[in-house]
Amino acid sequence: MAHGAPPRPLIGPGSSTSHRLRGRTQHLAGASGPEGADWGPLRSIVAARLLGENGADGPSAHPRIPATTALHITPMSFDQQLDKVRTQDGFIAALDQSGGSTPKALLAYGVQESEYSGDDEMFAKVHEMRTRIITSPAFTGERILGAILFENTMDREIAGKGTATFLWEDNNIVPFLKVDKGLADVDDGVQIMKPMPELDALLARAKDKGVFGTKMRSVVKEASASGVKKVVDQQFEIGMRIVDAGLVPIIEPEVDIHSATKSEAEAMLRDAMMEHLDKLSGDTNVMLKLTLPEEDNFYKPCIEHDRCVRVVALSGGYSREESNARLARNNGMIASFSRALAEGLSAQQSDDEFNSTMDETIQSIFEASRT
Repeated sequence: MAHGAPPRPLIGPGSSTSHRLRGRTQHLAGASGPEGADWGPLRSIVAARLLGENGADGPSAHPRIPATTALHITPMSFDQQLDKVRTQDGFIAALDQSGGSTPKALLAYGVQESEYSGDDEMFAKVHEMRTRIITSPAFTGERILGAILFENTMDREIAGKGTATFLWEDNNIVPFLKVDKGLADVDDGVQIMKPMPELDALLARAKDKGVFGTKMRSVVKEASASGVKKVVDQQFEIGMRIVDAGLVPIIEPEVDIHSATKSEAEAMLRDAMMEHLDKLSGDTNVMLKLTLPEEDNFYKPCIEHDRCVRVVALSGGYSREESNARLARNNGMIASFSRALAEGLSAQQSDDEFNSTMDETIQSIFEASRT
């Protein structure tokens, strides 16, 4: 992929906000849209959306205008979304903490368990957190390729739109959905996925809501050839059902970063994945989400495989600093961080503090994903 000069930070003194937003306004307002549509008449609403009433340098530089006046651009085709994910610089934001991990995510964000009661209030709180992230001026498709959502988040709205629709239409970010139902108990050194009896219905609903792809997670605890085979076989078997539903699966066989046999497990995993990739037909596309390996560029054969759209990295418990350092040493691999993305964010921060932290975090992950 082509690598130009990296985008400058978007927020704060000396940022590129004014230049970037004016450029986007000129591009959208002066260019032709799909099938030759004239964008010229939309100049005023584009300017209102991107620059605010007082211009990019004024107090309304980052407005979030009401859904009733939002700019609606004809959705790009699946192939154009695929091209964005396959070829553009950037990373995948993982916003898919589910029931079991949600209290920990909220606590890390500064929301105490005493502030909510029951699942409904808990998921309302986490949606507030995710909405704040997604509507931050830093959270755009300029540096973020896609975002992985939890089912509950997909079913909710942001600014009067379904979350997946908002991500694509407003932020130019490709939406993905976490589809697994959690992990089975450890057996043979691994944790395969629990049964997903309602998967086909969920995939149909996701497709209807504008979701592009999915993500599902298994875990390898130790180097067991038979256990790794179970994990990879299950991932690809379900992955093909997802492909048949018209979506692109992110296959995620995580290797525990604390495993005493992490290197050996990664070797077994790479061999098993390559065997499955080699069997895929010429029109089948998958993605891989993998633990950052002990050996730099270890997953290069997967990255270069024709049937693999992208190989993304999970942070897996590493700090953002260590995750970025490891990622930068693995050429062609991009981030799909969850905890490392949210690190440093707090419900108690002012909007300026929150957005500045988001911008710095996104820039650091973006840079590490461009090597």
